[in-house]
Amino acid sequence: MGVLEKIAQIQDEMARTQKNKATEYHLGLLKGKLAKLRRELLEPQPGQGSGGGGQGFEIAKAGDARVSLIGFPSVGKSSFLSKVTNTKSEAANYEFTTLTSVGGLLHYNGAEIQIVDLPGIIKAAAQGKGRGRQVIAVGRTSDLILMVLDSTRGDEQRKILENELETMGIRLNKEKPNISLKIKSSGGVKMNSINPPVHLNEKIVSGLLKEYKIHNADVLIKDENVTIDDFIDIINESHVTYIKCLYVYNKIDVTSLEECDRLARQPNTVVMSCEIDLGIEDLKEEIWRQLGLIRLYTKRRGIAPNFNDPMVVRNNSSIQSVCDAIHRDMRNQFKFALVWGSSSKHSPQKCGLTHIVHDEDVVQIVTK
Repeated sequence: MGVLEKIAQIQDEMARTQKNKATEYHLGLLKGKLAKLRRELLEPQPGQGSGGGGQGFEIAKAGDARVSLIGFPSVGKSSFLSKVTNTKSEAANYEFTTLTSVGGLLHYNGAEIQIVDLPGIIKAAAQGKGRGRQVIAVGRTSDLILMVLDSTRGDEQRKILENELETMGIRLNKEKPNISLKIKSSGGVKMNSINPPVHLNEKIVSGLLKEYKIHNADVLIKDENVTIDDFIDIINESHVTYIKCLYVYNKIDVTSLEECDRLARQPNTVVMSCEIDLGIEDLKEEIWRQLGLIRLYTKRRGIAPNFNDPMVVRNNSSIQSVCDAIHRDMRNQFKFALVWGSSSKHSPQKCGLTHIVHDEDVVQIVTK
């Protein structure tokens, strides 16, 4: 029996099993087995690399961040890419226009943001149909996913895409569960928690670990509301990715005002129309905000900073991160930094490596 057949068999058994306190342990073990089989589907096939893309499929990372466009065929991904970058990804009014991944650079607030237009994903992508598995593998390397949806079929498409990404180990807009798992060589399984967990107990934890041939481990549950699914994700940590997602509803020019308003009020959502250039600037701004990028202006002693050429780093970056971004040896030569801007108590403030910089700060690094 192949992996897909085993997955289908477990899914059928789960569907037949009533959910109650008595079946909680059994369903938990079935979920563990299902996640283990799905992990096998993520493993590269013979002759493939880790991305599984094949020639011309993967694109080398470039710029300050990567954003992947994921969606069904002909929802407007290629049109959006063409409008915000200098790259022309062929667009047409029929499905499967894009057959390989196409990348371009969005220049915004001094940053270079790589936008990757992936081939249209279809239902059952996690089983390798429509090159969906390769599409999702590239999506896992992204800093942000734009799920592009046809506003006339948005709810249906969103449900399918979320399920496919969930199956492939991509968790959208979720934080890593607050669980510590330390595998040992002896001593059995020991579970501790700050507060008694609502959905987990030592029997379920031990049973799930046994399914993965882990017989000795220390488990510390720091959040009482974590679920069985959360614990399974911790066991499969190397195969699970947590990525921010923006839901982009395109073609709102053909929907009613009421429907457009309903969609726009949903969390992490932007509405637009590539056809009439509506909402595209709003989407650029939201991409910038979601990526958490900030601009810094570096200066040398006696020379004014160049405000036309910012250095782009992640939010909550320290002076140490700035040094590493400038040159890998600069940290070793670092003496102190002078910082002007909202992060400084006075201008300039003399700072050390641990100082956290803010957007549009001016930074001067003084070396030994």
